[in-house]
Amino acid sequence: MATQVRAQSTPDATSRTPKGFRPDIQALRAVAVLAVVVNHLWPTGLTGGYVGVDVFFVISGFLISSHLDREILRTGRVRLGRFYARRVRRLLPAAFLVLLASLAAAYFLLPYPRWEANAHEALAAALYWENWLLAVNSVDYSALTAAASLAQHYWSLSVEEQFYLLWPLLLLLLFKIRGRRAQVVGVLAVGAASLAFCVYFTEVSKSQAYFVTPGRVWEFAIGALIALAGARLALPRVAAGVAAAAGLALIVGSAVLFDHHTAFPGLLALVPTVGTGLVIVAGAAGERQWHSVVTSSAPVQFLGNISYSLYLWHWPMIVLAPYALADFLDDGKLTFAHRAGVLVAAVALAWVSKRLVEDRGMTWAPLANSTRATFAAMVAGMAAVALVAGGLTWTYDQHVTQAAQAAREARAHAVDPCHGAAALVPGSGCADPFGPAKVVHMGPANEYFWSPPECGEHLDTYLAGGRKTTKVCDYSGGAPSPTVVWLVGDSHAQQWQGPLLDLARENRWVLKLSYLGGCPFARIPFVGFNGSASPADAKRCTDWTAMMAEEIAKDRPDRVFTSFYARKQPARDTTGRGQEQHYRDGLEPYWRRWTDAGAQVHVLGDPPLNGEVRAADCVALNPEDPVACAVDRAVAQPPDPLGAAAEATDNPGVTHIDLTDYFCDQRQCYGVVGDVAVYYDANHLNLEFSRSLRPMIAAAIGLPTG
Repeated sequence: MATQVRAQSTPDATSRTPKGFRPDIQALRAVAVLAVVVNHLWPTGLTGGYVGVDVFFVISGFLISSHLDREILRTGRVRLGRFYARRVRRLLPAAFLVLLASLAAAYFLLPYPRWEANAHEALAAALYWENWLLAVNSVDYSALTAAASLAQHYWSLSVEEQFYLLWPLLLLLLFKIRGRRAQVVGVLAVGAASLAFCVYFTEVSKSQAYFVTPGRVWEFAIGALIALAGARLALPRVAAGVAAAAGLALIVGSAVLFDHHTAFPGLLALVPTVGTGLVIVAGAAGERQWHSVVTSSAPVQFLGNISYSLYLWHWPMIVLAPYALADFLDDGKLTFAHRAGVLVAAVALAWVSKRLVEDRGMTWAPLANSTRATFAAMVAGMAAVALVAGGLTWTYDQHVTQAAQAAREARAHAVDPCHGAAALVPGSGCADPFGPAKVVHMGPANEYFWSPPECGEHLDTYLAGGRKTTKVCDYSGGAPSPTVVWLVGDSHAQQWQGPLLDLARENRWVLKLSYLGGCPFARIPFVGFNGSASPADAKRCTDWTAMMAEEIAKDRPDRVFTSFYARKQPARDTTGRGQEQHYRDGLEPYWRRWTDAGAQVHVLGDPPLNGEVRAADCVALNPEDPVACAVDRAVAQPPDPLGAAAEATDNPGVTHIDLTDYFCDQRQCYGVVGDVAVYYDANHLNLEFSRSLRPMIAAAIGLPTG
C-alpha cells in the first residue's frame, strides 16, 4: 500500500530481483485500493472489498524485499538509517497531513462525544499502533457498537510500518547465517508460523485476528519469497497469461464473494494473497501481457499512482460526509449520488496530495539529504498530531462537564408530564411529543451502561472465558432478608439498568446485573450477530448462559429481568423449526428453572430498531426536525423471537413487558420523544430516555409508579 513500485536496475549480476518499472504491480495497487474504497462506500455492493488490504500486503512484501535483497547482495549489509528514513519520507508527510486535517474536521463537523475517541485513535495512528488499539477494542462489546473513527483505516498502515521495522533485520540476519538458502528457509518458516497463528487466532478470536501483526506477516512473506526467487519464477508467455488470469480471478472473486460472515483472515485469506502472488509472478519476465492494454492504460496507472493518498483520504471523507452534507440529507443517510460525489472528491484530493505532499516529501532537499533531519521531522510530525489530539481531548472534557450539568438539570424536570416516554402516556395531552430534543449529542451523561457507586466493581465470579460479567448493587440498607432481583442478558439488557436501578433504590432491592455482550440468553445453537461468531465465541456464550441460568436459580431471587437482541442473533436452524421455535425451546427451560425457584420472570421486549432502519446519528443531523427520523412502525419494530417466546409461553410466572407504545404511535417510531433523544447509539437507548420508562416498568410488574 505504501511502497513505491519502481525497482531500479542494478549492474550486480547476482541479483535475481525484477528490474525496471512494473505497470502490472501498479495496476494491482489500483485494483486493491478500488476494492477497499468501493467496499467502504457501498459495503453491500462489494462485500469482500476488504481483501484489497491483503493485496497491498503482498505487494509491499515483494517490493520491500526486492529492494533489501539488492542492497544485501551488493553490499552485504543494510544501511538501516537510510532505509527507515526513506520509509519516513515516503509515508509520513501525507499520513500526518490527513491526521491533522481529520482532527480539525472532527472539531468543526462531528458532535463532541466523538472527539475523544477520534483524538485517541489519531494519536495511535501517528505512532503506528492503531492496529493494536483496534485489536484491544475489538473484544469490548461497547467499543464494537461505537461509531467509526476518522483514523481507524490506519490499522493496515500500522501493520506495514511494524513489518518495515523488523523485516530488514530478519533478511540481513538470515543472509549472514547462510546466504540465500537461509533467507528462503527462514522466510518460509516465519511465514508458515504466522499463517498457522492466523488460522488458529481467527478460529478463537476473529475480530482480533483481523488486526494483529503476527497474523499478517505471512502475507508479506508471500511477496518476499517471490522477490527472493526472482528470475527463477519467470514463466513462459502462455503460462504467465494463465497465471495472471487465475490470480486476477482469485482477487476479484474473493472481493465479490467474501463478506463479513467469512472466517477472515484465516485460511481464506490465501485466496486473494495467492492471487496477488500469481499476478506478480506472471509479470516477472517483463513482457507485455494479455491484460496490458487495460492495466497499462493511463486511468489504471493513475489510480495506482495515487493509491496511497486515496487510501488515506477516502475514509475520513466517508465518515464526515453525513455531517458536511446534513442539510441535503432527508434521513441522515447518503444516497448513491452522494457516495459517488465522495469518491470523485477523494480521487481529486488524493491527486493533489500525491503531487504536493507525497512526491515533494520524497525529494525535498533538507530531508532527502539528511537522515537525521528526516527523523527530526518525523518526531515533529508526531508531536504536532499529539498536540492537536490533546487539544481536542481537553475541549471534549469541557463539553462533558457542561453536558453533565445539563443532564442534572434535565433530571430535575423529569416530573414534567411531557418529559421522555411520559409524553406518550394516553391522555397526556402533550402539544408536541416528537419535537426537538434538548440534548441531541450523546455523551457520557447519556451512557446506557452507567452504574452508580453502590454497584461497585465487577465480581471475580460468574466469568465468561475470563471476562467479568456481574455486579451487585445493594440498596437494601443491610436488611436481613432483602428482595433480590437479577437483570441478565447482553447489552440490550444492560440498556434497561437505568430504570431498574431507580426501582432498586426506591424499593430497597439488591439488584444483580450480569451481561455478556453479543450473547443471547437462550439455549440455542448460537452462531453470533448475523452469523459472525467463531466456534470459541459461541461456546463461551452457551457455557455462560447455562452456568448463569443455574446460578440465578440457586440464588432464589424474587424477580429476574431478562432481555437480549434476538432479531440479529440467529440460531443455527438445521431442523426447519424456524427462529421463533428455536428460541422458545431454548428459553422455556431457563424460565421454568427460575420460576420453579420462586422468581417472577419479566421479559423486557427489545425497543424498536435504530441504526438498522435510520442513520444512527439522524437526530444529531436533524436537530430542529427530528420527525425526519421517523420510521414506519412495522419496519422499526419487526417480529422479535424473544418477544414471541414470551407471548407464547404457558408459564404463569413469566410476563412480557412490551413498551413499544412509548416509542411509537400507531404509524411510526421516533428518534425523539418528549424532548428526549431516544437512542444513545445505533443499538442502545439513551440513559435519560430509558429512565423515563421507570413508571411504565413499575406498573407492568405491579409496583407503585410514583
